[in-house]
Amino acid sequence: MTELGHADGVDTSASALAHSGSFDEVSRLVKAAGLMDSRPGYFTYKIVQNAMLLAVCWTAFALLGDSWWQAALAVAIAFASTQTDLIGHDAGHRQITGRRLGNEIVGYVHGNLLSGVSFGWWVGHHTAHHNFPNHLSKDPDILRRQVIFDPGHSERRQGAVARFIVRHQSWMFYVTVLMEGLRLHLSGYIAARRGALKRYKKMELTALTLHLAAYLWGVFHVLSPLKAVVFIVIHQALFGLYMGMLFAPNHKGLPVRDGDGEEWDWLTRQVVTSRNLRPNPVTQFFYGGLNYQIEHHLFPTMPRGNLRRAQPLVKDYCLRKGLPYHETTVLGSYREVSGYLGEVSEEVRRLEAAPTGATR
Repeated sequence: MTELGHADGVDTSASALAHSGSFDEVSRLVKAAGLMDSRPGYFTYKIVQNAMLLAVCWTAFALLGDSWWQAALAVAIAFASTQTDLIGHDAGHRQITGRRLGNEIVGYVHGNLLSGVSFGWWVGHHTAHHNFPNHLSKDPDILRRQVIFDPGHSERRQGAVARFIVRHQSWMFYVTVLMEGLRLHLSGYIAARRGALKRYKKMELTALTLHLAAYLWGVFHVLSPLKAVVFIVIHQALFGLYMGMLFAPNHKGLPVRDGDGEEWDWLTRQVVTSRNLRPNPVTQFFYGGLNYQIEHHLFPTMPRGNLRRAQPLVKDYCLRKGLPYHETTVLGSYREVSGYLGEVSEEVRRLEAAPTGATR
């Protein structure tokens, strides 16, 4: 196995990872505190709150009419769209109800119908990410990015645009995520064509198409063609940016690994490759609980509202058992991400400038 890269202050040497903890042990602590128990009241509140946010935004859109002020409203609707997908994220992890069907109903409504993102595709994609976080060959969140996380992967990016992105990815990463919304919308159709939607294929495609048709009809019915295009570009670009900014701090710039050798155990794998953002009420709301990424990756079915209470238990346990527990500020996380991507770019440029046959 190859282990590459780390954020400042994270020691991932073999000696540092020779900890005395076990997942079963920390899991017993969390369960004893009741933190794996369902929170139906909490999620009912979140779903109603989000439905009201969507209703207010789209009602304002209809009432405002054919105005350039709709460009400002597109910002609010992008925020609401992402908050909707965060509820779909919770449903995908079966946090909302104790029954699979209940979570699927919430997931398909919030994903396919309300935000136009395939819930079935996302569950498979995200489950693989949780199983192999920051694995260069198995984590789909790494494989589908236009930036690279290891200099040896530069040959996979061919063409002038792709190579430009790699050479300048410390800042181009934040440009490419502007397209993330479009890629998420297309994912369901692409997955269906490749046969990757195993269940409810017709229902998924029907719901996605209904969302797309209603969205385009509504926007072009209210706005003139030019204003409609401007609205869509702003809405979808900011939706993609918000999604990218939500997930970038979680793992990017932390240790990556590759190969088929012996895997780290679940506790090590999730803690070492995850980063927490120091909590405050604004961060908690903006990131939808994903600021507690270490706890979320250890216990993906834990209701979002319980992560705040789990955090001190998990942190204390990790530090007592000798596991690195990395947390930083929001801005600090983005600096770490940019710094790591910049280091990869520098190494790529060094390798390209080296004489043929030279070794690393």
